Amino acid sequence: MSDCLGEYEITFDGKGRFMIPAAYLRQVNNEKVSFVLSRGFENCLTLYTQEQWTEVTKKLSVLNDFDPEDRKFKRIFLNGATRLEKDAAGRLLVSKPMLEHAFITKDAIFSAQSDKVEIWDKANYKGELEITPTDYSALAKRVLGGKKNNPSEG
Repeated sequence: MSDCLGEYEITFDGKGRFMIPAAYLRQVNNEKVSFVLSRGFENCLTLYTQEQWTEVTKKLSVLNDFDPEDRKFKRIFLNGATRLEKDAAGRLLVSKPMLEHAFITKDAIFSAQSDKVEIWDKANYKGELEITPTDYSALAKRVLGGKKNNPSEG
């Protein structure tokens, strides 16, 4: 399932559990879906459905294990990745090292990003999104408006 959207406030309990937002679960169309949690590129966590994770690992499988850079990337990217299943109350349990990676103690943001979810400490998420309209426009031009994304121009 891809094309999931939404931003939800979540709360972690003292054991590191949080409730998956019901609106997100409706988007993945399966109350029994399983997940994989990994460290995000910034100080966040990335949650994939098992289906989405399979697609990610297909991309990793083509990397060359004889190339030190490829091995290092795989090692770092897969570090701490964990399969998660909802408990009877519909919560996911996140390990302490993963919570520490994202600086999450209690209040967090669950941000669906089409084919994955980013989970951020609430204060850090707000800081990550701070950008002036002019800088946002310039970023959009660099990322989406250039020839690298439009092969017919060039």
